[in-house]
Parts: sequence; structure tokens; C-alpha cells
Amino acid sequence: MALGILKRLVGDNATRTARKYASFINRVNGIENEIRALSDQELLGQTPHFRERLVAGETVNDVMVEAFATVREAIRRQTGERQFDVQLMGGAILHGGDIAEMRTGEGKTSVATLAAYLNALTTHGVHIVTVNDYLADRDANWYGRALVERLGMTVGAIQSGMDTEARRTAYKADITYGTNNEFGFDYLRDNMVHSLDDRVQRGLYYAIVDEVDNILIDEARTPLIISGAAEDSTDHYYRMAKVVRDLEENVDYTVDLKLRAVSLTEAGIAKLERILDVENLYDDQSFELVHYIEQAVKAQITHERGRDYVLVRDGKVLDHKDRNAEVVIVDEFTGRLMHGRRYSEGLHQAIEAKEGVTVQRESQTLATVTFQNYFRMYDKLAGMTGTAKTEEDELRAIYDVDVLVTPTNLEMVRQDQPDLVYRTASARDTAVIDAIKHINETGQPVLVGTTSIEKSEALSRLLKQRGITHNVLNAKYHAQEAEIVAEAGQEGSVTIATNMAGRGTDIILGGKPANRDPDEWQSEHDRVLELGGLYVIGTERHDARRIDNQLRGRSGRQGDAGKSQFYVSLEDDLMRRFSSDRVKGVMERLGVDEHIPIESRMVSRALESAQTKVEAHNYEIRKYVLEFDNVVNQQRTVIYDQRERILNAEDLDALFREMIGQEVEQLVTAHAIGHHSSVEEIHEMLNAHWSAIGSEAEDALRAEDLEGQGEDEVTDTLVADAETRYEQRLSETPQDLRTRLLRWVMIQTTDYYWIQHLTAIEDVRQGIGLRAYGQQDPLVAFKREGFQMFNELISTIRGEIVKRFFRVQLQDDLSEETALSRHREAVDSFRPANPDSTSSSPQNTTGGQAPSVSRRERRAQERAQKKLERRKRRN
Repeated sequence: MALGILKRLVGDNATRTARKYASFINRVNGIENEIRALSDQELLGQTPHFRERLVAGETVNDVMVEAFATVREAIRRQTGERQFDVQLMGGAILHGGDIAEMRTGEGKTSVATLAAYLNALTTHGVHIVTVNDYLADRDANWYGRALVERLGMTVGAIQSGMDTEARRTAYKADITYGTNNEFGFDYLRDNMVHSLDDRVQRGLYYAIVDEVDNILIDEARTPLIISGAAEDSTDHYYRMAKVVRDLEENVDYTVDLKLRAVSLTEAGIAKLERILDVENLYDDQSFELVHYIEQAVKAQITHERGRDYVLVRDGKVLDHKDRNAEVVIVDEFTGRLMHGRRYSEGLHQAIEAKEGVTVQRESQTLATVTFQNYFRMYDKLAGMTGTAKTEEDELRAIYDVDVLVTPTNLEMVRQDQPDLVYRTASARDTAVIDAIKHINETGQPVLVGTTSIEKSEALSRLLKQRGITHNVLNAKYHAQEAEIVAEAGQEGSVTIATNMAGRGTDIILGGKPANRDPDEWQSEHDRVLELGGLYVIGTERHDARRIDNQLRGRSGRQGDAGKSQFYVSLEDDLMRRFSSDRVKGVMERLGVDEHIPIESRMVSRALESAQTKVEAHNYEIRKYVLEFDNVVNQQRTVIYDQRERILNAEDLDALFREMIGQEVEQLVTAHAIGHHSSVEEIHEMLNAHWSAIGSEAEDALRAEDLEGQGEDEVTDTLVADAETRYEQRLSETPQDLRTRLLRWVMIQTTDYYWIQHLTAIEDVRQGIGLRAYGQQDPLVAFKREGFQMFNELISTIRGEIVKRFFRVQLQDDLSEETALSRHREAVDSFRPANPDSTSSSPQNTTGGQAPSVSRRERRAQERAQKKLERRKRRN
């Protein structure tokens, strides 16, 4: 009761947001007529006028009211749509660096233009992040076109498959649309180039993330990885794929449905040892086979074709096995194909072997970053979605953003019916088909949501048997997505869809009005409204409540009528994983027929509890990934800052001299040289010194000259000697090539050892969990070991840069430009065939042909020749 009184006094979330921005909205509305009176040319002149004011010292907040009114008028003239007050409110929330929760149909795409235009006035560039290429291109050429033609802004769109120059042009625009994968991979590739001229991005200033919960939460579990080919082990995968087919569930292995994990039993291990003819699967000789077995079992049991992945050949999804097909992952949240993405740790290769297609070689990580750490690099981050309030704590903790709920422009009148729960999946499917047939006979449009491609096609076959005309929208028919969505709101239409229809799609009652007679469309629109609007049927609950709410949200847009109903079975994956046995037992004891649905608080609580548990589990996974990646992220920041310093420096002389000093200091300290050191100890140190700077010179230091000197004196002497050799080395190098040569050595060496470090630290992370058995916190242990490994990395990179510079040889048969420009060509080979992915596999990671390091034999010959010359002079 007290809570109810407080709520009436304070208001709900939407009411509080409305109060907060009421004054601002009134100010924008107050100058609407003034802005509307401007001519097209005067409206076009607003952008340079605002920018002049910013240059003069005003801030974007000072021009915010006028800028919003200007964008509203530009959108009205371009599209005929006047932005509602709630859309202005959403734009203000985005500008404030927070997340606007807006219901479906409230025009989030239009809202983004308000904050994007205002912040683009600074000329720093604004990124608008969408969930797929289709939406990026659509939005850039829809409302983005108004900013171009009416306000003189430049707008670009990043698409998968774009070449480097096209990407650079898109990033130079005031506002750039693209997917999270494209932005993330371009950031990684920009930190792999060998010249600033090869970069495409121009900084991370401000990002507006559409469907922010999907990108910053659902997608956050998978890090972005650019990888290259590693060792070839395809035979092992083919062999193990055949072996595990003979294993029996609950005899040879057990399955944990909650974790989607498979564990071998003692009997299973014994069977595998007999089949593989090994005495002990876990001894030193056979231990490497365990990895391939575990991945093969996982591929066979927990990953299904049609649900987790599909086979694709020549752009078409296959229903049968084909040796020349490709395994493509299906995004569990959107139902879309994730071309280019590959499962890690050999799982993708195990699935390829299971399906009998060509097994690709395993990969080596070249660069990686999680979405959490990527988006936290933006100076300002904002987002919008219809479902984020339930995840506010996570968003605030990780991204430091709040979720503000905006009121709807018109009251939402959609009817959300209680779930109907059936004992068996077959009974549920029968009920769904009966419901679809009944609704379709009235003419009311129906959208049926499924959780996988396989289930959408199974339902489609059942509808065909009943003679019900329908469309199917899943990853197999992504090319027809726009056409299918356009028809989904028409009278009598039935659309079967995976989660593709849940985000970024706007189903308009009566169909899309474009290219149609306005009176005809209005008549059909009104007719569908009379029939009750769009009827949404969910055939299964998703792991996350937000995904279910997204599906419901396709209906009831902008105050339209609508209805939603979920049909649930106790055999569904979600219910099987969490406490369905107890509910099923109660139904069987009560003698409930499988075709009779039940509505029960106990069942509703079980459903809600199951979803809450899954959401909590997924949050723990994301939190776990982030905590460990924070360790690598700090190291990545140091390495990338070092690369930035190297690439930006016009003269690297001071940096190289600094490295020489640090390397000599470490050398002297490591040999503990001081007043007490013997000639033999000093000579041993000098040998290491000569090894670092090339070879012993004619006027080389003698151990006797350093005897009796302190550590600082010896260090200064060796630094002076190394710098003399350095200056001599420079004199042998063409003047215009010196800085380029230094830069090439530094970048090549840094990249090589950083890549090796990524592999090594990932190996540590994979096994660090075992420390818990020794009463150690795995995260603390990982931080400690990661710190030690990184210190060693920095020392190794510095030492190798010094050594390589003194040993590098310029090839006589290559011109200077050819030797250096080939690095830039090699960077393009890092680009994946389809960048809309979470793992990219370059074909060439050598960095091109360049000044080559001399062979060991050549150096030995040079040393021998110099010793011979010195001996001759002495004689």
C-alpha cells in the first residue's frame, strides 16, 4: 500500500522522464513556427550558422533547442512526418549520454537524427550503430537523407565487403551508420596498419546504439577476434567426428541442459580408449586427443543444424549435407546468419567434420576486443531500445549509462494474453495451428514467432498440410525480408518468423503505404484495425524476457489495436532446463489431457523463474568475460598507445635512444656489474652487449677498461657505445629512409610479439580456473600472471627492436618505395571476406616483403671476416 501511494506521488518511470524534459520540449515547440517560416535555403544555412557559434565559444547545449527544432522541420519537409514531443524527449536523452527506452513504433530511427545532428556539429563525427547492414543502409538513406539534402550534413553507411577507400570516405562523413561488428573490426584493423594513411576511422567521439540491449548485452558475450591460420589438425577432427557417433547418452556421457555442457563418463572414457587403441587417454602421449574428443562430442550433442548453424553453398541454405558447403552460425537472438563468424577453441572445426564439409584450419588470434571495452572507449555513449529497463543495473555498472523510460505518444491498447501451457510439444503445435487457422479465417493478420530456423520450417510444413497460405521469414530468406515484412500487416496474411522479425522491423497495418494509392491504403488500414490489428503468437518462450517483449512489440504500434499470445510446452528447452518435471508431475497426477492448456500461477512463476535464472547466468558469463578482458584491455591500451606514438612520430630518434638506454640498463643490472665485478664477468656482459648491437667492432670496449667501475659508470659507457654504433648505422642508411626503417622495425616487432602474447595469455586464461582447487581466486591469479607476462613482453619487444635494427639489411634489388609499400598491401589481407562477423581470418600475416633480417650464417661470416682483418692489422 505504501508503495502504491509513493508511486502515485512520484509517478512511474515514464512520468518522471516527462517531467524532467517538459521545459525543454516547451522551448523547442515555442520556436517551431519561427523555424517553419524559414525558406529551404535559410534552413540549409542553419548548419554553418550553428558551427560558427560553436567556434565562437558556445557549446552544443547552447544551440540544442534551435538544433532540435531545425531537425524536426527538416524531417517534416523531407518525409512529411512531424516528430512528436516524446521523440524530442528521446533525442534529449540520447544527447545526455543515456539510454532511451521507447516502445515499438515510437520512431526510434527518427529520434537518432536529433542527437546525431547536434553532436555532429562539432565535426568530430557521430556513429549510429545498427544490428545489421540492411538497417544501416536503410536508415542512412531514409531519415539520414533529410540531414543531407535539407541541412547540408554528410552521411555515410558502412557495409560488409566495402574496400578501404569506401570505408574511409564513410567515416569522414558527419554521421556514419554501421553495425557493431563493422565498427569494432575497423577499430582492430586500424591498430594493425603500418601507416596512418591506411586507417579508416577518425576517432571514437559519440556513438548512438540502436537496439542497445541486443548489442551491449546479448552480443557482449562474444569478443571480436581477427585471426590468422595456425597449425593444421583437420585429420583429428574427421577421425573424432566418426568416433563419437558410437557414444550413448547416460552411458558414455551425460548432458547438462542448463549449461549446454557434455561430460564423459568413466565408461565413455574406457570405450574411447578401446576405439582409439590408447592405454590412457590422459597420459602425455594421448592428452592432446582429449581436446578433439571434447569438441567432437559437443558438436554432436549440443549443437544442431537448423538451430545453432546452417549449411550454406553459393549463398543458399541447404537442407542436406554437401561436401562443398560452409557452416554458418545462426545468431540466437536475431535469427540471422552470421557470415564469417566462427566458434572458437576448435568447435567450429568439429561441427564441419560432423557435417562432412571441408574442415578449415584452426586460427591464431591477431587482435581481439570485447564489445564492452570497445564501446567504453567512446567519449560519449547513448542508445535506444524498447526493452532495457530490466537490465539497467548491468548497463549502469559496465557502461555508466542510465535507462530513462519515455511515455508513448498514444496510449498502448494491445492485449497481452496469459500464456497457454501444454504438457507436450505436439499438443502445443496442434493448438497453434488451430489458432492460426481460426484467426486467419477472420482476416486478421498473424505473426507467429519461433526460436529457430528448424522450428519455423516445421511449423510451415504443418500449415501447408492444413492449406493455410503463409510467408516464412528466417535466415534462409533474408533477401526477401523487406518484402515479407511489408506484407505482414495486410489483411489475411500469416507470417512465420524467427527472431529476425523481432527487432528493427516495423509492421504497418494494411501493409506499407509506399507506392500505393493513399485512399486505398487507408481503407485497408482501417479494415485491419476493425479486425483487431496484428495478432502475435509466440510458439515458445525465449531465454530472455526482452526477446519475448520484442516479439510482442511488433503489435500495437502507435496506439493501434493488437493482441499477443504465447503457447508454451513443458518439453520446451527453457522448461526442460529449469523445473518443468515438478510442474509436469502435477499435471499428470491431476489427469490433465495433453491437449488441454492450463493457466496457473505456479506455471507462470516457473516460467518467470526460468527466464530470470538464464538472464542471471548470462550476465555472469558477460561479467566473467569482461573481468578477464579488462586485464588484456589494459595491456592492449599500452601496446596500441605505443603503436600510435610510433606511427605519429616524425622523428623516432629519441624513442630509439630511449630504448637503447633501457636495454643497456637492464643488461648491466641483470649481470650485476659493479666495482666488485671480475674481468670475466664484465667480458660476459660485453658479449651480450655486442650481440645486441650487431657485432664486436674494431674499437670495441675492453673488459679491462671497465674493471673497477660502478654500475652507473658502466651503464653510461655502454649507452654511449651503443649510440655511437647507432649513429654509424644511420650513416649507412639513406637519409630519407631512416625514419621509415626505424618505424618498420618497431611496428613489425611489436605486432609479432603482441600476437604471440595474445595466444599465450589466452592459454593461461583457459586453465586458470583450476587454481580454484588450490584455494586461489582465478581472477587474482590471472591478473598476477598477466602482469608478469606483460612485463616480459615489453622487455622482449624493446630488446628485439634494438637487435633487429642493428641487423636489418636493405635488399639491393628492391626500391625503397616497393619495400615499404608492400606492408600496406599486406594489411588488406587481414580484412575478412565478410566483415559482418565476430572472427576474421586473414590469408597473409607476414606484413609483406621488406628490409630482411640477415641469416645467422651471414652474421657469422661477417664476424669471422672482421676478426681476420683485425688480426692482419695487428701483425
